[in-house]
Amino acid sequence: MRLASYNVENLFDRARVMSQGSWSQGRPVLEKFARLNQLLGEITYTEASKKEMVKLLVALGLEKSDTGPFVILRRNRGNLLKRPRDGGIDIIASGRADWVGSLELIESPVDEVAMRITAKVMSDLKADVLAVVEAESRPALAAFNQEIIAALGGEPFCHVMVIDGNDSRGIDVGLLTGPDYPIGPMRSHVDDRDARGQLIFSRDCPEYSVPLANGEMLWVMVNHLKSKGYGGKAESDARRKAQAQRVAAIYQARRDAGERFIAIAGDFNDTPDSDTLAPLLKETDLRDAFTHPSFDNGGFRAPGATAPKITSSITSFYRPRSGNA
Repeated sequence: MRLASYNVENLFDRARVMSQGSWSQGRPVLEKFARLNQLLGEITYTEASKKEMVKLLVALGLEKSDTGPFVILRRNRGNLLKRPRDGGIDIIASGRADWVGSLELIESPVDEVAMRITAKVMSDLKADVLAVVEAESRPALAAFNQEIIAALGGEPFCHVMVIDGNDSRGIDVGLLTGPDYPIGPMRSHVDDRDARGQLIFSRDCPEYSVPLANGEMLWVMVNHLKSKGYGGKAESDARRKAQAQRVAAIYQARRDAGERFIAIAGDFNDTPDSDTLAPLLKETDLRDAFTHPSFDNGGFRAPGATAPKITSSITSFYRPRSGNA
């Protein structure tokens, strides 16, 4: 069996702010978007929060319209705000219950060349089981599999699954498998919370089961841990480590239940020797795929020698030390 992991960075549509020339260009917008969403979700709007909302709305280009360059404010019912003729914004809602709507990122089509390259890579991997990161939805991944991969002469996967995660940007994790490896029972962890009641996973840590010919089961846990480029370093590292700790606990529960074949795949946004991934690689019997004797790196340099994004994508596939899938 050949297992692989690939960050597709969306298939057909991607948030416009995430398609800028560099991450640093889009980061301020994403941070303001996240903060405004947080404020809009509060049960009661204080005067201080209303003032901050106004500043964020202006910064996001929503002072005169509900549509900005990167963000759209959808107001379905109720009254959130008004825009006086002499300018400015007044928040008139007293809390979240006063209006129905949402703040969303505007999407734009993925470049055709990028789309074809993504399909070529997915085909050339010749994987029996492929974990994917940053897919917008199951219908999108299924359509990409059947239409784009096939159009380029590739063999489409037979089974496709994506479970909606916690990220509103349409960057979920999923699994594609070949004809001999149907996808069996699965479990989502979107609702897992820490001691403070906060969601642990930025996206999810779905457990996908794949029945094997010998009667046993392969479990693939697909992840996309907290990124380094969004938020402060200390906060990001702490959340990524907390996510790794939870993944390790989920993994250990499967091992304790007698499961022998488990792969933790995806994009971990850090190097194998990092402190944030220590719960996975130092506190369990998991090991980095790069260290497996049969791993073929295709001629690329070892982990840590490449750019951070490449490193995080390539090295984010793990196997248990005992057993071979």
